[in-house]
Amino acid sequence: MVKKVQNEDYKRLFEETAGGPEVLDELVRVFGGAIFVKGGAEGDRQTCYKAGQRSVLDFILLKINRANGVNDDVED
Repeated sequence: MVKKVQNEDYKRLFEETAGGPEVLDELVRVFGGAIFVKGGAEGDRQTCYKAGQRSVLDFILLKINRANGVNDDVED
């Protein structure tokens, strides 16, 4: 049986494990920038692509925040 991943697992991995904070910083740097790209259909496609990448980062940060007692689900 596989253990269900808990919010605390994200906290431990990204905040308490050696190298975790640096990996999280890199993920934020690479995938946390602006999402919108101008340029018609191609810009729309690129915007959707970046939004998909950003949603993974947002999920990880949400799990870490919940493990730290932050339950603010307000979107920007």
